[in-house]
Amino acid sequence: MRTQQLFPLLLIGLLAACQNTDNGQSGDPADTETMDTTATYATTGSIERLSPKLDAILPTDARIEILAEGFEWSEGPLWLEDQQMVIFSDIPNNRINSWKPGDQQAAVYLEPSGYTGETGRGGELGCNGLLLDPEGKLVLCQHGDRRIARMDALLDAPKSEFTTLADNWQGKKLNSPNDAAYHANGSLYFTDPPYGLEKRMDDPGKEIDFQGVYRIDPSGKLHLLTDEITRPNGIGFSPDGKTAYVASSDPDKAIWMAFDVNDAGDFENGRIFYDVTDQVGQAPGLPDGLKVHSNGHIFATGPGGVYIFSPEGEKLGLIRTGEATANCAFDTDEKTLYMTADMYLLRVELE
Repeated sequence: MRTQQLFPLLLIGLLAACQNTDNGQSGDPADTETMDTTATYATTGSIERLSPKLDAILPTDARIEILAEGFEWSEGPLWLEDQQMVIFSDIPNNRINSWKPGDQQAAVYLEPSGYTGETGRGGELGCNGLLLDPEGKLVLCQHGDRRIARMDALLDAPKSEFTTLADNWQGKKLNSPNDAAYHANGSLYFTDPPYGLEKRMDDPGKEIDFQGVYRIDPSGKLHLLTDEITRPNGIGFSPDGKTAYVASSDPDKAIWMAFDVNDAGDFENGRIFYDVTDQVGQAPGLPDGLKVHSNGHIFATGPGGVYIFSPEGEKLGLIRTGEATANCAFDTDEKTLYMTADMYLLRVELE
């Protein structure tokens, strides 16, 4: 549902709330309104429930709310607890947006965000994945600048001033860092597919002949963990830190990989965690960003929306957004899941 349609529906939603308290599972896109303490939002999509185990994760009346829209390609949501807001990338527009509960639209948080050069260029030049380092500083996967960088400014006074954490492998420029996650061992792990290059795999500026998954150790040294995933994308860790999950957004091999993390912090025993190659084209999207809940369940974007897996690899359900869904993030208490899906910022409440 478009933004201009939301305001006339506010009154309708309030009247309906007085007459009907049934919060049944959502069905057709944008067919109902839901309430939080300060605003009403249109809803979209549906929840596909494949196991009764999902009831302990998603309420039976869970709905997908449209919080903001109009972005070219939204990515990398991150909840900022002190600011009580979520920030997220709009990659082609080279900016980060912010949204606070109760708002009816997003605001610009940081611009430029991923490309700070002076030469004009196209493609996916903004930042992608966002996360906080152990000191609470914002870390960005910058497509245009082809690096992992840390914002020098404070979160409540953002500025496009950055310190490079990694931008090359053995003297060769990285492709375009995509997503990242910190491990309890203090290392920062990140993926490096070609999506930020204007011509991707055929870009003349591509200096590395593979797509890697890397680790920046606490001393700042860069380690290559694997070069065997054709399009490494989202990355996350099991709560005990012993397993790493990596998405591959290759349409010909649309999978999630699992790796053991050894005592040195490197990957071992790579295996396919789940394969959705046969679903490619049947619903929008590919394996992309992912987050791991503290209970071990994996929330992973893929064809159709956000898949919810048990740690054993059982598919428990699917949050069908109706859009190509790029990434997701929990708030601090893990009661809300924020999702970036094409032009939308979405939300679903969890148990």
